[in-house]
Amino acid sequence: MSDSLRVALGSRSYPIHIVGALLDRAELFEPHVRARVAAVVTNETIAPLYAARLEASLRHAGAKTLRIVVPDGEAFKTLETLDRVFEALLQANADRRTVVVALGGGVIGDLAGFAAATYQRGVSYLQVPTTLLAQVDSSVGGKTAVNHALGKNMIGAFHQPLAVIADTDTLATLPERELGAGLAEVVKHGAILDSQFLDWIEANAERLRTRDPAALAHAIRRSCEIKARIVAEDERESGARALLNFGHTFGHAIESGAGYGSWLHGEAVAAGMALAARFSARQGRIDTNAAERLVGLLAKLRLPVERPPMPAERWLEFMARDKKNRDGRITLILLEALGRATIVDDTPVAEIEAFLAA
Repeated sequence: MSDSLRVALGSRSYPIHIVGALLDRAELFEPHVRARVAAVVTNETIAPLYAARLEASLRHAGAKTLRIVVPDGEAFKTLETLDRVFEALLQANADRRTVVVALGGGVIGDLAGFAAATYQRGVSYLQVPTTLLAQVDSSVGGKTAVNHALGKNMIGAFHQPLAVIADTDTLATLPERELGAGLAEVVKHGAILDSQFLDWIEANAERLRTRDPAALAHAIRRSCEIKARIVAEDERESGARALLNFGHTFGHAIESGAGYGSWLHGEAVAAGMALAARFSARQGRIDTNAAERLVGLLAKLRLPVERPPMPAERWLEFMARDKKNRDGRITLILLEALGRATIVDDTPVAEIEAFLAA
């Protein structure tokens, strides 16, 4: 049986299954897809690897299948690609009983989830994440979106999946950069809420980097436990859920400023966490040694910890559009200690500008 946990959201609660060989487990899909059309949204990289296996399980579970393949990469997480998904659904006469199945990483999960949230005013969907970043973070919580040239994830909806089915065997084909991107989100969970987990990541950094199955399984499960708890408490990010954006205000600015796809999301988050930790120390919220310990862990995992060259005013332009902001003030997630973060919405822009210019 799979190693499972649950996101507790009342009538919208759903399971997260985490273990190997789940793509072949038709019984996991059957309650969600029997006698329905399962529209598998995937990309050009993942389709040749896993689409046929998944579709075989879906058919064995009693579904008819439709495959929708889009280009791979953050640069294609756009309204134009979303329209390609809509067109395929419409051409297939997909109705409201259709179940969208997101097979891929965070881009596919966000794109397919947003298509499900909006097609015929909302249809069901399943998350079948194939990257570490998606398995530990983006597939859980119901955030769906596409990017805009002026800001990342600015057009989207909250739409919870029926289930998350994370087959850890798919990580075997993950490129090194994508693995590192996922490890950045693992570190984030420890940095904001669980110092013991952060200690464990530090002690097992080499095992994680070399894909030790037991280490990865523990990292995925603990990350999902942390995120599921926060999502259950604050589904629509009106409070504590914003803590999950540690490193993201700086990180999204990196992605937007550099051009989507130049940096992987997790790489930008890693550099963003390094910036947020150092800014926390600059403000006297956390000891400098603690901040540099976090930066050192990210570097140990071979993640970027230095920001790209970009004028301070350009940084502020993108940071000013962040979704956490209120009343024109930039909201940052900063550290009070390793394992404890806080939401700060009263930092003078001049202080952020001076920090970025330094």
